[in-house]
Amino acid sequence: MAQHSERAGLLYVLAGFSLLAVGDAIIKGMAGMWPPTAMAATRYALAAIGMSAVLVHREGWNAILHMPRPGMQWLRGGGVAVGSIAIFAAVWVMPLGEAITITFTQPMLTALLAALCLGERLRKPAIIATLVAFTGVVIVLRPNFLVLGMAALLPLASALGMAVLITTNRATAGAAGTFAMQVYLSITASVLLIGATLIGHFSGLPALHMHWPAWHVFARCAFIACSATTAHLFIYLGTTRAGAAAVAPMTYGQLLTAVLLGWIFFGDVPDALSLLGATLIVGAGLYLWWSGRHSKNS
Repeated sequence: MAQHSERAGLLYVLAGFSLLAVGDAIIKGMAGMWPPTAMAATRYALAAIGMSAVLVHREGWNAILHMPRPGMQWLRGGGVAVGSIAIFAAVWVMPLGEAITITFTQPMLTALLAALCLGERLRKPAIIATLVAFTGVVIVLRPNFLVLGMAALLPLASALGMAVLITTNRATAGAAGTFAMQVYLSITASVLLIGATLIGHFSGLPALHMHWPAWHVFARCAFIACSATTAHLFIYLGTTRAGAAAVAPMTYGQLLTAVLLGWIFFGDVPDALSLLGATLIVGAGLYLWWSGRHSKNS
């Protein structure tokens, strides 16, 4: 039974991360239809409304009105807001697989932030993995940087935003239930993203100018909100069944799905250098995961 439960957990997590890649592909297909700030704000606002209704029904209004450790909750939302805008914009200007590949530097960035902000010891494997991963990033970014300039760094900004989220998740562990913490994340992220949308609209930048979208743009954003919420539910269910350490390699299902979708729908065929860079980044992540399990078992 335990083996069956772990296998089911792995499949749940693989399905969850693959579903996230489907959402990224949909976003890529919407390039230029609406500002990335507005798309991200819509995605999190819809999730916040739906999940808040469930939380109020279960625990009453106090669960919403009395947010524990509000400063940290807003920092969590800020990490998600930066990460979402950056990846939405990144998949527009870069091949889908390459953009997602660079975001897998997040575990290494999280290790660095945890050492700097939480006082966690920066282990030798984390240093090695970081150096290897960023060698891979340089390889993947090189042709993109020549063509796109600073815009090629958007996936790295997304990885940094998600690293802030993971680090603040550690700092707020136990402050509230898992579902309530997801609600607080959606609420704070949506408020910050709505603010970013308004700032972008009045900034004068054409790419951030707001307009009333075609119905299918809003429908796709709604689908992404639902699919991403479902994906995170799958990931949570899988983690509870198999354990966080066991399911960690399944995160790379998102990368494989992204490469496949980019190849099929957008003609993004990775070249040899991109594959080399991706191999270094993925290898660094797997090494960091393996070293973490090894140190716990020894």
